[in-house]
Amino acid sequence: MTKATLSALVVVHNEEAILEDCLKRLDWVDELVVVLDKCTDGSKAISQAHNARLLEGSWEIEGPRRNDGIDFCKTDWILEVDADEWITPELASEIRKTIDAPEYDVYNLIVDNYIGDKHVVHGWGGGSFGKPSYIGLFRKGVKTWGMQRLHPHLTVTGAESPTSLQHHVVHHIYADFSEMLHRLDRYTTFRAKDLVDNNEIMSPANAFRKFLSRFYKVYFRRSAYKEGGYGFMIALCAALYPLISNIKAIYEEAPQSASAK
Repeated sequence: MTKATLSALVVVHNEEAILEDCLKRLDWVDELVVVLDKCTDGSKAISQAHNARLLEGSWEIEGPRRNDGIDFCKTDWILEVDADEWITPELASEIRKTIDAPEYDVYNLIVDNYIGDKHVVHGWGGGSFGKPSYIGLFRKGVKTWGMQRLHPHLTVTGAESPTSLQHHVVHHIYADFSEMLHRLDRYTTFRAKDLVDNNEIMSPANAFRKFLSRFYKVYFRRSAYKEGGYGFMIALCAALYPLISNIKAIYEEAPQSASAK
């Protein structure tokens, strides 16, 4: 029986500070593919040092650049990894065993999220602030990203495993609270553009209600309160994400869109 082949796909934009730590943990795959999106730093040289196949370009939308990366892969299976994520040897071995005798076409990966050196367990998953898991291992051709700028919607065909793989991805999501706030600013700008493009701007009252409900959901229902100040910051940023996005859409992006017509 022919052994299944696997690509690791990493999409980056100026990630030289963290890319080496990611790529050196992917030396076990059959093909390493790195998508370089408008990179002006040393990301290309780091990728070349790891013998990656490179797809270079300029994308304005997150979904299409990820889809182009998937199409660029030549193998049977694809493992999507972000530059701030590490694949442990235990997970690598489990992935190999899984694709050599697959029962499904799509597998979910559990994520251990770190802020600095702190492993933060509770509260993730609200408003683009940390993912507790993701569909990261899949047979080529069964996963397609949507057209959104930030965290695009997924379309998945084929059979999905009802359980996640046992070993976890290590995700160094933020170096500190300052990076968390900086990313909130960047993410809300992207989301505001999507709100305008898709005509999804809410009234200020609805946006504020969403702020309150999201904070409650993350802080209490997802137990972020168990993480002390870390959990409070996760809940606050998750709640502010739709509120600030909506404000930016109304006062910054919508006027620009109207003037361009």
